[in-house]
Amino acid sequence: MAGVLEGLTVIEFAGIGPGPFACMMLADHGARLIRIERPGAADRPNRDILNRNRERVSFDMKDPAAIAEIREMVKAADAIVEGFRPGVMERLGLGPDVLLADNPKLVYGRMTGWGQDGPMAPLAGHDINYIALSGALHSYGRKDEKPTFPVNAVGDFGGGGMMMAFGVVSAVLNARTTGKGQVVDCAMVDGAAILSAMTFSFLGNGVWKDERGVNMLDSGAHFYDTYETADGRWISIGSIEPQFYALLMERSGLKDDPDFAPQMDQSKWPALKDKIAALFLTRTRDEWCAIMDGTDICFAPVLSLTEAPAHPHNVARGTFVEDGGMVMPGPAPRFSGTPAPKPSLAGKTAG
Repeated sequence: MAGVLEGLTVIEFAGIGPGPFACMMLADHGARLIRIERPGAADRPNRDILNRNRERVSFDMKDPAAIAEIREMVKAADAIVEGFRPGVMERLGLGPDVLLADNPKLVYGRMTGWGQDGPMAPLAGHDINYIALSGALHSYGRKDEKPTFPVNAVGDFGGGGMMMAFGVVSAVLNARTTGKGQVVDCAMVDGAAILSAMTFSFLGNGVWKDERGVNMLDSGAHFYDTYETADGRWISIGSIEPQFYALLMERSGLKDDPDFAPQMDQSKWPALKDKIAALFLTRTRDEWCAIMDGTDICFAPVLSLTEAPAHPHNVARGTFVEDGGMVMPGPAPRFSGTPAPKPSLAGKTAG
């Protein structure tokens, strides 16, 4: 099976982070991805998971002949994805006015941090800056501690690459209906903001305090957090619903402790957190797994990057795959009728 996006052709202008992630998503599910790289780069082996499943070609973007050849390639494509600062593609002679004139049905994906307009559009930045300006970073971290960024998952990949993949597919569907392509302006600051939609909803409805570490989902609650175990490892608890909380109380031995009865009394959360943290320190992670696995407590051990691929659930689902000695996450989501092929790091030379 070639995947659900078989027949979609996308030209990718080489970059790092969110652009390649978006193109990985498309390529994983059957789209033909042709990655344009700097001279000589396409001849080097690929060891970057984000660049899997690609056809690769090298061009000197300063050569007018190369620009002309790229324009010819784009005429046969459904979409392009580029991640340069605003104005760079225009200076190369490959801006949207030029390429949409060549190919009126083209979807022109533009991946940036700040967007194509606005006072910060021409400035440099990284994931941490985009999620900071969106308001998202303010909510990540412990009470009375500094904001803690979740590596570069929210800006680069959730708010950037995944939004771009959604934008490209959406615009291609529209172009196939209307015959008209368009520009997809995908800014990580916008994407990080929309990923916080539920938090803004809670805030607007008065059930979220605009401060870190005091709310139910930001480490404020004793029943929704990570806890250290006796062997220096960690477990996660997410027992929000009362029936799941009752199971947590039962399996942890706290069922008869009256302090834990008023689950949603926020004034008691800090003291209850201290008590339950001390309890979890009395057993190892595996001992707690033996007690809580297979229940509706909403429990899972916190696995390392090397542990996760070997967990029985991940093994059963094939969540991780291996290619060329590299263990990597497999394609997601799953399609029943057009499953994604096994990803390949090797790729091939575009022809």
